[in-house]
Amino acid sequence: YSFKFGIMSPEQLLLEAGKLGTDTIALTDINNTSGILDFFRLAVNHGIKPVAGIDFRNGMEQQFVGLAKNIEGFGEINRFLSGYLHSGEKIPLRAPAFENAFIIYPFSVAVSNHLDPATLLPDEFIGVSPSEINRLTFSGIRKYVSKLVAMPPVTFRNKTDFNTHRLLRAINENILLSKLSVTQQALPDEIMLNRVQLNYIYRDFHPLITNAQKILEECNIDFEFGINKNKKYFTGSVSSDREKLLQLCEDGLHSRYPDSAEQNKQRLEKEIRMIYEKDFASYFLINWDIVSFARHMNYFYIGRGSGANSIVAYILRITDVDPVDLDLYFERFINPSRINPPDFDIDFSWNERDAVIEYIFKKHGLDNTALLATYSTFQSNSVVRELGKVFGLPKEEIDALPDRLAMNKTADPVTNLVFKYSNYIHDFPNHLSIHAGGIIISDKPIYNYTATSLPPKNFPVTQFSMLEAEDVGLCKFDILSQRGLGKIKDSVEIIRKNKNVEVDVHDVERFKKDEAVRRNLQEANLIGCFYVESPAMRMLLTKLRASTYLDLVAASSIIRPGVAQSGMMREYILRFHDPLRRKYILPLMEELMKETFGVMVYQEDVIKVAHHFAGLTLTEADMLRRGMSGKYRARSEFQKVEHKFFSNCREKGYPDDITKEVWRQIESFAGYAFSKGHSASYAVESYQCMFLKTYYPLEYMVAVINNFGGFYSTEFYVHEARMCGAIIHAPHLNESDYETTIHGHHIYLGFMHIADLERNIADSILLERTRH
Repeated sequence: YSFKFGIMSPEQLLLEAGKLGTDTIALTDINNTSGILDFFRLAVNHGIKPVAGIDFRNGMEQQFVGLAKNIEGFGEINRFLSGYLHSGEKIPLRAPAFENAFIIYPFSVAVSNHLDPATLLPDEFIGVSPSEINRLTFSGIRKYVSKLVAMPPVTFRNKTDFNTHRLLRAINENILLSKLSVTQQALPDEIMLNRVQLNYIYRDFHPLITNAQKILEECNIDFEFGINKNKKYFTGSVSSDREKLLQLCEDGLHSRYPDSAEQNKQRLEKEIRMIYEKDFASYFLINWDIVSFARHMNYFYIGRGSGANSIVAYILRITDVDPVDLDLYFERFINPSRINPPDFDIDFSWNERDAVIEYIFKKHGLDNTALLATYSTFQSNSVVRELGKVFGLPKEEIDALPDRLAMNKTADPVTNLVFKYSNYIHDFPNHLSIHAGGIIISDKPIYNYTATSLPPKNFPVTQFSMLEAEDVGLCKFDILSQRGLGKIKDSVEIIRKNKNVEVDVHDVERFKKDEAVRRNLQEANLIGCFYVESPAMRMLLTKLRASTYLDLVAASSIIRPGVAQSGMMREYILRFHDPLRRKYILPLMEELMKETFGVMVYQEDVIKVAHHFAGLTLTEADMLRRGMSGKYRARSEFQKVEHKFFSNCREKGYPDDITKEVWRQIESFAGYAFSKGHSASYAVESYQCMFLKTYYPLEYMVAVINNFGGFYSTEFYVHEARMCGAIIHAPHLNESDYETTIHGHHIYLGFMHIADLERNIADSILLERTRH
């Protein structure tokens, strides 16, 4: 994670160390801590002691290396680095006095900056690499042996690694490989050495090795993986959190279930017990606080994902999906074996989300709140093009490289090198990006786990992804945005202005029963409607002849790639219309998936089958679901669950062909499907859009146009408005506003749709009009 510099992943580094008998390593990426958590998590499997550090540099100019003595020391060096990453200022020549961290100045830097060893603090040293031993022999610094340590850097394993490093450096500098200078790259001898080799190199300065060992022995961090590190209390204590959560639920129960509160009380009590047992009360209260703020500000939002499986979430108005009505599987959300809090996905309008995020940061503090990062990685075509530039190929040849790679055609040595090294660089981390909406709120300072950067919106961002966050016990709050909510909210306002009608878009139960809405759903007259307007979705709804809310909920999940590509979408359609096709592999399958005719439609189906059919625990079943996509699949934990699935099925006496068919369905489906609650949440928003499109098509299409939201281009939506009876006017100097407007049946396109017209010009026109 020394981007466009480092070669080895944490796993590869540990394998190399194990091969050479190394028992302790300090990982010090350049101005970065992305690899630390994974490095510590994996190190125990290799019998190696990990040490956390940072290589502080300005460009390629190494200033010093920091090593954390403990988690507080890691927090100190992370906070220090973050300050410079936020401000963009250069890292100084001298480090501040850290209480819990060692600072090692490279020998060459100490010499060039005339650093007097006598001025070093007790925890500051000068590090001497193998290539600097000869210079040390003739330097006056050698007499300060107590302040000198052996510091052999490790960047490569072999010549291929070194060549790959040079290519990455050339890509970083955007220059030809032939123009890369020695000062822009690491030395070729930065490879890992075994103890015998190190003793020989430092034979005249053996105290340097002893000093290094003493430093490493003092560095001990336990990140306590798997232990909840999220904000523990919302109100100030566990007991008061529990009291507040219970009070909110009791107050909201009769509001949500005015006619059947008593019969739902048992499920509420079951969930509350589980939430208390897992210490998730603060997690629920934080989400409740977020949506309460949104309602106070009249922001539209939708709570979706597996959070909709919880009656507590429904009562707290985190979601508007009724889990009792839809018989949602609570164990998909929380089960007794779950360690970390589950995810709530809360969507806000694209132009209101930043205000919600700002509220969260102010509420919980910059020291404990951060956006999550993701890793942008080198992919096939981009790597090939970058290497083509580095090797100096002409543009025409570079443009042809991806096609030649796809056809596996090579012709000359340079092209062969491009393809060879593109394989090495493929999937390397390129730079940090920002997760779509993940926010972590930690109990202790966030710097105890990561340094942070500061992108243009001024919300600090971690240097690790959601995977490492979950490993260490930090679970994200998903604060997402979509334009669908913006067009619903804007529609209400436009309808009020143009027709003087107040529309309650939250009266979804009425929308579900509306015959005109149902007819549009059956006929797939859904252009502009959230999630159901794409050709594929409209075709599916037409084939299903969908007419109810539950039909739409199922369609929202079976349209996903895994279900469609495995043939299960077609099978679902056939079984939907023909009861005679509804055959089940085993009687148990009928019990588990009767609602979906024996076809896996929702993520809950995977968990149910893995738990009841294969006998996996709920934790293992959920791991199986998650492992079907992303990085989890490569982990050893997933491999063990996969093995247990088949071994349990053999013990239960299932025929191999049945076990393999069930596994095939899980495998092809789980990585892409929605939870039922997620599909239900999307279906609610779809119904809101369908109602508005059915009864107020012109006003609704204006809102769609203004929010630039949907599957199609703006031009297509303008045409749809015309098809709905609107008279369309081009942007008009005296009639148009910046956004598209409607007066009766006349729609005036806004100035925003004029190519290259600057906003300040449009604002000047509008201002001038008010003066006349």
